[in-house]
Amino acid sequence: MNQQAKEISKKSKSSFYYAFNLLPANKREAMTTLYAFCRETDDIVDENNFSDEIKYENLRKWRIELEQSLTGKSELPLLNSLSTTIKQFNIPIEPFFELIKGMEMDIQQSRYSTMNDLIQYCYRVAATVGLMSIEIFGYKNISTRKFAINLGLALQITNILRDIKKDASIGRIYLPLEDLKKFHYSEEELFANVYNENFVQLMRFEANRAKEYFAKANRALDISDKPKLFAARAMQHIYFNLLKKMEAKNFNIFEENIKVGKAEKAVIAVAVWTKYNLVY
Repeated sequence: MNQQAKEISKKSKSSFYYAFNLLPANKREAMTTLYAFCRETDDIVDENNFSDEIKYENLRKWRIELEQSLTGKSELPLLNSLSTTIKQFNIPIEPFFELIKGMEMDIQQSRYSTMNDLIQYCYRVAATVGLMSIEIFGYKNISTRKFAINLGLALQITNILRDIKKDASIGRIYLPLEDLKKFHYSEEELFANVYNENFVQLMRFEANRAKEYFAKANRALDISDKPKLFAARAMQHIYFNLLKKMEAKNFNIFEENIKVGKAEKAVIAVAVWTKYNLVY
């Protein structure tokens, strides 16, 4: 395994980390490499010390190095390891470049007018990761691709709801502006962290949208594919639990950092692994 990928994964202790830690060694290593690529791609855009022009240039260089890793050899060991993983598991390359396009969207805009606009962003930065991952997990039914896409959308919308305060602090609003208008909640109120009934109604509306995508993911996943996809199901349970926690706190994300703790993530991951490896 690429050492850089291993270090990035260990350092993160994200939901992703807990979900794939129980995979067989070869798949765990592949997911570790995939996660490291996604993390590094995201970090290019999140580097606050760089101008947008520099971020664009760094992202352009990253794309070129990815292309070189796929057709020959990159100067970056992580991307060479990723290329090996892509070939080993026959992962389509389109989602990798779509992910980079999603990162470009973060540079280009800080607002989304409609839900359709936001869904395109969520597809590129999250659903693509699902489409990459299922090739490593393995599956039989083509409907599992719909599972991966809808789960990715559900996870990203949940992320957006959790991170509203943090994103607002850097001038970003991911909630569709048409929804803010619908619930009579202004951008100025969001930046001022105003918590009122309009905000609660707005958040409840968006949370229900996330639930709809979780439900679509459930309907798309055939029972025969569930054992192999236990890691994705663990992610699903962790994030759905996060959504329920926000609901239980009446979406008061301005005063409290609502999250699923490390121990709780580990328990969920083990429980899902046990269910699909001992029951099925």
